[in-house]
Amino acid sequence: MSILVNKNSKVLVQGFTGSEGTFHAGQMIEYGTNIVGGVTPGKGGSKHLDRPVFNTVHDCIKNTGADVSIIFVPPAFAADAIMESAEAGIRLVVCITEGIPTQDMVKVKNYLQGKNTRLVGPNCPGVITAGECKVGIMPGFVFKPGRIGIVSKSGTLTYEAADQVAKAGLGISTAVGIGGDPIIGTTTKEAVEHFFSDPDTDAVVMIGEIGGGMEAEAARWVKENKNKKPVVGFIAGQTAPPGRRMGHAGAIVGGADDTADAKMKIMSECGIHVVQSPADIGKQMAEVMNK
Repeated sequence: MSILVNKNSKVLVQGFTGSEGTFHAGQMIEYGTNIVGGVTPGKGGSKHLDRPVFNTVHDCIKNTGADVSIIFVPPAFAADAIMESAEAGIRLVVCITEGIPTQDMVKVKNYLQGKNTRLVGPNCPGVITAGECKVGIMPGFVFKPGRIGIVSKSGTLTYEAADQVAKAGLGISTAVGIGGDPIIGTTTKEAVEHFFSDPDTDAVVMIGEIGGGMEAEAARWVKENKNKKPVVGFIAGQTAPPGRRMGHAGAIVGGADDTADAKMKIMSECGIHVVQSPADIGKQMAEVMNK
């Protein structure tokens, strides 16, 4: 069992024949991901990485049955690529593209209302179900199969947490890198909800950062659901000064509740096992699981 993707997912790549799409599609195929084809307008009818290329997402779905899309197209075209997948009926869209204009993402967010399409990202490392399916750019070898879920705004901290969890004698069910832009498709709370509903995920690592209120929202939801699964949490940006953006476009302290200290306090009050350093994530999870 997993959330979002598994060995049966049929994945298409938008921006398939570009340099980024080519490299990461090759890595995903090597991991064992079932990539059924790709989309590059104007190159329909050709083959790439021994997979068929189509002009549109609709054509790819019609010929391959694809149900998941990963997007490697430039920022100016990424919003249209997301909406094309949603219009064609793709159930999960993973957008890796960084630098999409906020105004474009407002349009996407509105367009997705009422659609049966879930967006992960943009500006994210993607989703991986360990040992089964990688839809993203993460180093697959780090993710050992197990029963710990990860949701993170940070790509590098996702990899770090997965490595620590593995070294602690545990493993990963699914890891979801939600991205750190101001407007994203899947929130921390929504990812945690998925993990709490997954019978094969026993506990969750929740990695956030300064800016916005998603971590507090997720923490309060965990408390409301009586902490039915243990959650280990970490917030990046503890030394960030107010008003200065750190790293991600959404990582900016705009108010008192946006600071790392405020988020960590709320998480602790909600029963989440908060660590001060990312170096303690694996050790803390092992302690929680051995109680």
